[in-house]
Amino acid sequence: MSTPTHPTPAPQDLEVVLPRRPDALADLGEALGRAGVSLEGGGVTTVAGRTVAHFLVDDGPRALAALAATGLGPAVARDVVTTRLAQDVPGQMGAFGRRLGDAGVAVQHLYSDHDGNLVLLVADDDLPACRDVVSAWGADREAVRRAG
Repeated sequence: MSTPTHPTPAPQDLEVVLPRRPDALADLGEALGRAGVSLEGGGVTTVAGRTVAHFLVDDGPRALAALAATGLGPAVARDVVTTRLAQDVPGQMGAFGRRLGDAGVAVQHLYSDHDGNLVLLVADDDLPACRDVVSAWGADREAVRRAG
């Protein structure tokens, strides 16, 4: 993996609507690779005939610039919130999801990065509340770890 020379302060979610052709994912990966943009997690899904890629990138503006000339898209880079769940404890997603729901935060997309962090994409208006939930979740997790 190459390190970008002008990374954004925090990773971003790169959302790309892919054209319906078999080589679209290859084109996406090759364009980002040529630009030195690292993919840190994500995935591709098709729903109702629309294929959308979501990848965590270390330089959103560079990723968008790399895709501008490819014919892929539309594409957008957006801020995300990340946290960790105790992956070996059943019910973590439910407990965390309940906290998000109680705070009025609707998750638009969710995936894991290569380090096992949960990556949350929410509406821009929900970012502050999502960050508050994640902060409280992390503090609670740390308190349980110290007590155990």
